[in-house]
Amino acid sequence: MQLHRGRLIDHIQLVVADLPAAKRFYGAVLGALGLPRCGEGDDHVWYDELYISTAESKAAMGQLTGRVHLAFQAPDRGAVDRFHTAGLAAGGRDNGAPGERSYHPGYYSAFLLDPEGNNIEAVYHGPAKFSARSVVVDF
Repeated sequence: MQLHRGRLIDHIQLVVADLPAAKRFYGAVLGALGLPRCGEGDDHVWYDELYISTAESKAAMGQLTGRVHLAFQAPDRGAVDRFHTAGLAAGGRDNGAPGERSYHPGYYSAFLLDPEGNNIEAVYHGPAKFSARSVVVDF
């Protein structure tokens, strides 16, 4: 297990009504981005810092998550394309085909609605022009 320091977000939890659908969708889109499943149980699954559970799980306290927008970093444009294709095949709905966006030069992304209606994006920002400070602590 690794603890990452220097990031804005430590972890995110999505509480969903249909965990099997979420497992199919997130397994497909995150797999397309090269991110493996870290673990799962009867009422949850997690990938890196994303934790997905049922409302009945201890951590959820009985409440579903409201609609959110999550954007995952992609290593290249091809990964964005694979994310979109895999997500559609796994029950996602198109919310913006892969392509350049006007946010900044080189911003290439795709958007999907997951089975719960969340806006899920994969984005490639183009070749890195800076390096972010991040500390990784193994334990």
